[in-house]
Parts: sequence; structure tokens; C-alpha cells
Amino acid sequence: MKSVCNIAVELLKSRGAHRSAAACRVGAEMCKELKTKVLRLLPPTSNGPTVNQEGQTDGAEILRCTVKALKEGHVVAVPTDTIYGLACLAQNSEAIRKTYNIKGRNGHKPLAICVGEVQDIYKYCKVKVKKELLGDLLPGPVTLVFERSETLNTDLNPFTSLVGVRIPDHAFMRRLCQMCGEPLALTSANISSYTSTVKVHEFQELWPNLAVVVDGGPIGDQSRAGSTVVDLSQFGKYNIIRPGCALSSTVDVLERKYGLSEDSGK
Repeated sequence: MKSVCNIAVELLKSRGAHRSAAACRVGAEMCKELKTKVLRLLPPTSNGPTVNQEGQTDGAEILRCTVKALKEGHVVAVPTDTIYGLACLAQNSEAIRKTYNIKGRNGHKPLAICVGEVQDIYKYCKVKVKKELLGDLLPGPVTLVFERSETLNTDLNPFTSLVGVRIPDHAFMRRLCQMCGEPLALTSANISSYTSTVKVHEFQELWPNLAVVVDGGPIGDQSRAGSTVVDLSQFGKYNIIRPGCALSSTVDVLERKYGLSEDSGK
């Protein structure tokens, strides 16, 4: 595996030949102090197996490294199906504090949780919709908000009885949650109030505060809209908290297929 310094400099160089030598020197200087592991996922090939390329790392090794960092209480950066995110173990109160500090995030803005399978949602949330509805929307670019269960860490969003839950349509993220065996707290990989990120170099100023940065390449649609957030905590009702990138398809499922009505009173 290449050193973090070499990988980071390669990332800088890959951003275009027009970058000056001075810019690359800045990247090298940054790496002298950087303890972050910047790991690039292998791209899948049309035949299934992955192909090793310079500066890239096998997915199984990246998963092992990322799980280890999370279990040790660190914060990591990961690709999702919408934007890049910061993740830590939701049940680790100190890791949650670190995440807020890294982002400069208002302590009264909630973090979502991310799980690997639909059945995992029932452990941490009180679900008032049919399981089939969950299967129709997840995995996908949607965050569903439910009343939280007593199992979830009380230091996660202690100011609200609700929690948003995600299952990204991203194989690495789903496998990461499965290997951790507990939910991840997930938020966008950017300084609070700044633009969402779809490439790892866009949040490079956060790297020194992270144990691992998983570079999955540019995020697909690059809309930067994030997931559609919908509150399903009230029986028979839904409330769109954030339109996100999947609004129309989400509303179509909620209303047409399951007969939920929009809660205009919120």
C-alpha cells in the first residue's frame, strides 16, 4: 500500500496538469503532519472482478481498516449514493462529539443513523408503516424519520425523540454497517453550512481530523442535493423535511402505493 503522503499528492496531481508545482508542494507539506489514511476503492469491471491500479486498495482491506477506525472511536469519511459523508459509531458518545466538532455543526442539528438492512431499523426505531414501504424506499437516497427506540444512544440527538435512518444504495456502505454490527451516525462531509461534497478533495481541509478517508471516486449524479428526508413518525401521515434528490419518486410511493397523506400541520 502506498503511503498516505504519496496518495494525497497523486490526488492533487490528478486534478489537472494545470496545477502548479507549488500546489503539489503544499500537498506534500500537509502530508508531513497528516495521519489520515486516504484509501481509494477499486472500480468494478464489466466481468465482475476488480482491477488493481496505482494508488488504489482492495475493497476488503479498506473495509477492515475503516471498521477498525470506527471501533476505536474515530470519525471517517465515506462515499454514499448521494454525497460524501462523515461517519462514526452512533452508540459512541465521544465519537459523536468529535463529529460535531469536526464539522463545526450546531449541537441542536441532528445526525442521522445508517444501517445495513431493513430489519436493523426496527431495533433503533419505532416504525409505524408497513415493512413493504421500507423495502420500496430502501436502500436508496432517502432518509426516513421515526420515533427513536430506547436502544439508541441517548447522547445522539438528545433534544428530540425522533431519528432519521438511512440505507444508502451503495455496496461499500451497506457492507460497512453490516461489519460494524451497529448503526453509524452519518452526516455530510463538509464544514457546516458549506456546500455538500461529491469528490474527496472538496473536503480536504477536514482530512487531518479524520482517521480514514475512503475515496470512492466522483459521486454519480453530482447533484449535491443529498437524500430526501421524510418524517413518518405519525401514523398514516408523512412530512417532507428536505426535498433532496428523490422527492417525486418518494412522494409517489407514499401516496399512490400506501395511501399516506401529507401532514400540512407541521
